[in-house]
Amino acid sequence: MLNTDFRPGAPNWLDLSSPDTRASVDFYTALFGWTFDSAGPEAGGYGFFQLEGRTVAALGPLAEEGALPGWTLYFTTPDADRTTALVEQAGGRVRFAPFDVFTAGRMAGYTDPTGADFAVWQPHDTRGLGLVNDEGSLCWAECYSVDAERAKTFYRTVFGWQEQDVPLGEVLYTVLTPAGGGTGDAHGGIMQLGPEHTARGTTSHWLPYFEVPNVDAALAIADKLAATVRIPAMDVHGVGRLAQLIDPHGAVFAVITSARPGE
Repeated sequence: MLNTDFRPGAPNWLDLSSPDTRASVDFYTALFGWTFDSAGPEAGGYGFFQLEGRTVAALGPLAEEGALPGWTLYFTTPDADRTTALVEQAGGRVRFAPFDVFTAGRMAGYTDPTGADFAVWQPHDTRGLGLVNDEGSLCWAECYSVDAERAKTFYRTVFGWQEQDVPLGEVLYTVLTPAGGGTGDAHGGIMQLGPEHTARGTTSHWLPYFEVPNVDAALAIADKLAATVRIPAMDVHGVGRLAQLIDPHGAVFAVITSARPGE
């Protein structure tokens, strides 16, 4: 379960890169009931999605040449420069080197050896998201990889994540927990992409999950907002009801109504 203690290695931020930030604001505020607060002209179009005054995500224009629209997950680090060295040693690629974001914190972006992009946030004035796990906020982070074993080795080296392999239907799912955390601190998972996915051109990627009160109602709203269903709603025993969507600009994300204890 995510929380705002932000143990090293846990997700602490996410942002959306969009070719049309105004349209993205309209889409996500209608879908999740968020509001949007611009960080001002000095921030280059960056701003914050909020729910009841607490930041749940962020949004900015496409910043890198050739970049595609998408959500980027950030993981907590006490030292972005040290993490960058570990990424390089483990075979990852540095997309952008560590730099300070005013006095808020220090960030860097990477691509893992299997092709999944991610980033880190070293907190200063801004520790991270103001709300997680509640309705309308980030509740899980999932890595789909063309080589799950290689991905696990990489992230274990970089973050020291603890792993637990559990069967999920006919596939094996690896649950991830920050170093030193307990079962209740699990923050995400890693899954192997099957040949049916790679044949369609799906590459390694991180996928954010947002908690919603009703997955089917969220899909109905998303359909009216011109989103595409990537994976239809399904029930997963002990997990909840979930679905994957593609927003009107091509960014992929998931929604879930988590199972209650005992379900």
